[in-house]
Amino acid sequence: MKIEDVFTRALQGDEISLEEAIFLYDNSPVPDLLSVANTIRFRKNPERRVSWQIDRNVNYTNVCISGCKFCNFHCTLSQRGLSYTTTIEEYRQKIDELISYGGDQLLLQGGLHPHYDITFYEELFTKIKEIYPFIKLNALGPPEVWHIARLSKLTIAQTLTRLRAAGLDSLPGAGAEILSDRVRKTLSPGKPGVKAWADVMECAHKMNISTTATMVYGHIETLSERMEHLILLRDIQSRKPAESPGFRAFICWPMQIKGTKLQMSDIVLKPTAVDHLKMVAISRILLNNIPHIQASWLTIGIESAKLALHCGADDMGSIMIEENVVSAAGASNRASAKMIERAITEAGFLPWLRNQDYTPRTV
Repeated sequence: MKIEDVFTRALQGDEISLEEAIFLYDNSPVPDLLSVANTIRFRKNPERRVSWQIDRNVNYTNVCISGCKFCNFHCTLSQRGLSYTTTIEEYRQKIDELISYGGDQLLLQGGLHPHYDITFYEELFTKIKEIYPFIKLNALGPPEVWHIARLSKLTIAQTLTRLRAAGLDSLPGAGAEILSDRVRKTLSPGKPGVKAWADVMECAHKMNISTTATMVYGHIETLSERMEHLILLRDIQSRKPAESPGFRAFICWPMQIKGTKLQMSDIVLKPTAVDHLKMVAISRILLNNIPHIQASWLTIGIESAKLALHCGADDMGSIMIEENVVSAAGASNRASAKMIERAITEAGFLPWLRNQDYTPRTV
């Protein structure tokens, strides 16, 4: 196998195999890998501009039964004084603040609550939309949807149909981590497996519900499992109906483990900034049917994110007015709208504010 031959196929838009992906990641000179990914980025998104967004990540509860070893945020119902469910009054305060920043979308996530079935989410979504009809709900990752369906004795399609009727606009790619059942059984023993995650996304795509895809790497996974994850996303995207947006974007970031059960483990990987740039690049090369790649500044910092814009990424994501889960495990980076726009400009691009569907918006 020759590096140049694989790069040529990638630049032609061909699907790169698992073996080729591992070979490129392990053997290609880093500048060449990043350069090829950057070329592909401009072929997919030719203009020299980078998108960003204003939204707020609100956790409707911190009660969760998944038992993720990388999460400091969750708690059980028995932990009195720690568990909570966000009230409507708190939503009002949070949404009003979001609006004051110029935002119009909630990234609404929580945990696998043992008692909250479909009626809880229908009532919550309906109430939010009654008060703020223009607010977009980018809500519930696939594990949450699967969990709600199981509690409610509904199919995935029935669950998504009812959630959409109540106000759901799009699905985030949350809860993917590494799409390997080996990894998931170790890290998240109570979380649904790979098939459940994929089934929810494929059903959403058939229903023309827009989604994103994610990866959290740098813990106990192998390089092969990372590449298998990317190829699975590509395969799911290839099966979407032609009229469906499917996965609009892919976001990866290194796992944050400060204070978690994983921190003391000797087997946990410790990705560097170069590792992240390589992951952004290989994602752009493998995901030939997903239009956008995000730089993920929250975990890697603004300066590294600026470099990622030259390695395949074309989006800086949200200013993240609020974020609790990753921050609880050590992510301390923060950015305002001005900081995001300045970073994009300093990287040599034109910033443009977008909606969730990657159409321009103004504030």
